[in-house]
Amino acid sequence: MSVRRFILMLAVFVCSVHAFAQSTILAPEKAMALALEHNYSIKISKSVVAVANNNKNILNSGYLPSLSANANGSIDRQNTEGQLANGDSRIANGVETRRYNAALNLNYVLFDGLGRRYNYKRLKEEYQLSALEARETIETTVLQLFTVYYSVAQLLDNTKTLEETLSISRARLKRANYQFEYGQNTKLDLLNADVDSNNDSINLINIKQELQNAKRDLNFLLGNAFDTNFEVDTTVHFLPQLNKDLLLEKVKQNNVRLLQADRNLAIQGYGVKINKAQFLPRVGLVGSYGWNESTNNSPLAFLLQNTNSGVSGGVNITWNLFDGGSAITNTKNAKIRLELETLQKEQLVLDLERDFYNAWDDYQNKLKVYHIRSNHIATSKRNFDRTNAQLKIGQINSILFRQAQINLTNAILSKNQAKYQAKIAELEVLRLSGELLNIDI
Repeated sequence: MSVRRFILMLAVFVCSVHAFAQSTILAPEKAMALALEHNYSIKISKSVVAVANNNKNILNSGYLPSLSANANGSIDRQNTEGQLANGDSRIANGVETRRYNAALNLNYVLFDGLGRRYNYKRLKEEYQLSALEARETIETTVLQLFTVYYSVAQLLDNTKTLEETLSISRARLKRANYQFEYGQNTKLDLLNADVDSNNDSINLINIKQELQNAKRDLNFLLGNAFDTNFEVDTTVHFLPQLNKDLLLEKVKQNNVRLLQADRNLAIQGYGVKINKAQFLPRVGLVGSYGWNESTNNSPLAFLLQNTNSGVSGGVNITWNLFDGGSAITNTKNAKIRLELETLQKEQLVLDLERDFYNAWDDYQNKLKVYHIRSNHIATSKRNFDRTNAQLKIGQINSILFRQAQINLTNAILSKNQAKYQAKIAELEVLRLSGELLNIDI
């Protein structure tokens, strides 16, 4: 093999390994799509909605008639002895009688006090409630998803910051070692540099472990549908010009808990009407078609074979005039539950208004803190650069340099934390207003 060909193959291999080692970027919209498809809490909520959808079907309403069929067949073998009118006796041993019958039975409720109608409407409301509960699960999961997502993003930013900090500390240790060898500083300066470098190495090891744990948490929310070797987008875009009053109106119109309260009110209202239906009569229609056949080989039988078929129908009325008072009690309790649901909704409105104001103020404060910390980094960077320059020419000691380095590192870490906390606070405001699933993250 020629040297040129060997070098070419080696270059291709190195490039392949490098490409394989590169992490895949998991964008926010991709993470949300994967969670909606693979998250188990969301899957379970969708199954519950599917059951409620089946329950509201006309097949479960009681509006359709019931139709049943039955058939029977029997064979008898008996010994028979009989006496005729003229006094003669006859005996028939082993007489076989066969009987067959079949019937179709129809039962249909014409009127049940409108209880069937209100029950059908209640089933539809229960389906809507299940859909809203699934939406609440989705909103909660999405908020949890992005809380973990931006936690991963923050840890990624912090990892890069601590890597730069460690790089500076190692360069300082190397410089301190050279200076000690040439008698330009003391052993204490070298030991301080070594201790600081070790501390920075430990901090980097710990944060890398936190990052791996956070990635596992994120992948768990995705239903383990993504490769574990991934990174997230650390770019954060805040929504411009959010209107406080407009969002508050959307809280009153679109908040999922408030919509659930409306559905519960409707369900309890139909519950009252269903119980009142017990005081009215029930009218039903019944009908049947039957076929019967019997054969008898007895010499004593008047008919050896008998077959008949026909249709019958009728109307029945049932009116429970008094059931001991249970219908009255059930109706009173249904009215109380309706009043209770009304009070709970009124309380919920107040709770949501309070939660929105708190979330809005929290978002505004964290956004201000983020801007302040972002501006503070420039000052910390200038201070560190000046301190680093003074250290190189021996105008300051290593303790002052280390303090400036720590100040810069903390400033960057605090800025990272403030950025992602402000974004999570923004998402909480959107969740309360019912807009979390309607905007681009």
